Amino acid sequence: MLGAHLFRFLNHQRAIMAPDDWNASDVSRLWLYNLHYFDDLNSTGSHERQSWHEQLVNRWIVENPPGQGVGWEPYPVSLRIVNWIKWILSGAKVNENMIHSLAIQTRWLYENIEWHLLGNHLFSNAKALIFSGLFFDGSESSGWLETGAKIIGQELDEQILSDGGQFERSPMYHCLALEDVLDLVNASHAWPGVMYAEFVSRLNGKAVKMIEWMEAMTHPDGFVAQFNDCTLNGAPKPSELLAYANRLGIEASVVTHESLTNLSPSGYIRVQNRTSCLIVDVGLIGPDYLPGHAHADTLSFELSLFGERWVVDSGCSLYEEGSERLRQRGTSAHNTVMVDGQDSSEVWSSFRVAKRARPFGLEIIKSPGSYEITCSHDGYRRLPGHVIHSRKWILRDSQLEIRDCLDGHYNKAQAFIHFHPEVEVSGNDKRSIDISMHDKTATISIEGGTFEIQDSVWHPEFGISIPSKMVAVKFVEPQLSISISW
Repeated sequence: MLGAHLFRFLNHQRAIMAPDDWNASDVSRLWLYNLHYFDDLNSTGSHERQSWHEQLVNRWIVENPPGQGVGWEPYPVSLRIVNWIKWILSGAKVNENMIHSLAIQTRWLYENIEWHLLGNHLFSNAKALIFSGLFFDGSESSGWLETGAKIIGQELDEQILSDGGQFERSPMYHCLALEDVLDLVNASHAWPGVMYAEFVSRLNGKAVKMIEWMEAMTHPDGFVAQFNDCTLNGAPKPSELLAYANRLGIEASVVTHESLTNLSPSGYIRVQNRTSCLIVDVGLIGPDYLPGHAHADTLSFELSLFGERWVVDSGCSLYEEGSERLRQRGTSAHNTVMVDGQDSSEVWSSFRVAKRARPFGLEIIKSPGSYEITCSHDGYRRLPGHVIHSRKWILRDSQLEIRDCLDGHYNKAQAFIHFHPEVEVSGNDKRSIDISMHDKTATISIEGGTFEIQDSVWHPEFGISIPSKMVAVKFVEPQLSISISW
């Protein structure tokens, strides 16, 4: 919130002056969602905007009649309920209309739970019911609390995998889910003894596993990997979530030394040594019934060198349906192999997937001075040539070797490597590429293919596109080897 009527979400600034502006048709639905969340009530320095917040809450009540407009969709209702309650508990000046509106919003949410969407929407609905059930007194609020706790109890095991990862396999949505769990633990401290002790204990246990997963998926720069729909500022930073957990007395072990971490249920593997950190995707694109935030990125990877990310997923900047959304979800936007111009999983619309790649044959070998990971997927078996893509990563002290094999018939195939915008890329001959960032250098050598340096783009945040470089390597043999040495 930049002024009494001025907001900036998704790197787009806009004034909300009239009642119709709450449902403006010339901005994205995600932007309007952010407007109706009221996150700024509890953000850094919010006390300095107290008068703006009071006016805004009163405006919202008057200009958004019950059940009308984007702000009354269950998901923004859920986030707004929690934010208003946090704001009130922190000492905000409130009036009877605000309390009455909170009750009306919760009643409406209770009758419009997003059973049809499931996933993080259902989790957020239930969290809001718990907050209102704790905040209000009476039999009605007891029903809200009971319903919310029942849903969360069921969804904890459904949505949080045994390795601690949120089941949609997006590090951003994982961080949002972790914040939800920590908020519920926090609520159990604010209303001690109201929620069942066993339920609170489960929340604490899940939080520990989720923190460990988040840390494994965090690069040395302090930000998470960008697999699937994921931006670097769409959720609290890992360091902020870790500090929040510590304030609640929750402690988890973190990866701080040379190691391999296999997040098997999620399908991610992190390998790090003295100078590098490699995170690879060898898992399903997401739950079968909820692939909306999935990308066609099977067997992709990200690589940090000397504490900075060099090879990046190209990211996500928008959710609106169209060619750009499809491009960002497509295989060529990721560090993996495309066959005959087709995506490894058939992404379509904004949040849909048809036939999906399924990984198999995972093998991990640790040898003195190296880690070796091998995996295959069947995403191209649907094509006429019934191609199977197999990939092997070999990480040594100062080298990453990537070996790709295509078993089947195809007309053309390419492997892609996307670089951070600050990485300078230049080809010094037909089989070798020099890359550098700041005062560090590395060399890429290729066997079994020819390369072309192309323009690309990196999307670290919604609404942001930063020019970058990528290397497209054309297969000239069924086996391709790409080595990055530093």
